[in-house]
Amino acid sequence: MTDLGALLTAIGVTAVLCLPIGLTLWALTDCARRPSWAWALSGRSQAGWLAAILMGALVCPAGVVICTVYLLRVRPIVHDAEDGRVPG
Repeated sequence: MTDLGALLTAIGVTAVLCLPIGLTLWALTDCARRPSWAWALSGRSQAGWLAAILMGALVCPAGVVICTVYLLRVRPIVHDAEDGRVPG
């Protein structure tokens, strides 16, 4: 039973430690695949956000914050611009 507990602990620790890189990869690929015209319509800088996400990958806590801000605040605005809903 001890081996099973150690295995579950190792799986849990690995999953928690992989979350930042997964979040960074998600934000980076989403940011890169959005068309530049949608970024222009939204008034945001695609190159700036790509650079911020890449720099954030070097510093884990800051990277998690940067990716979270991108995914929760910036991504919906760019997505709306891509769908034709331009912010006023």
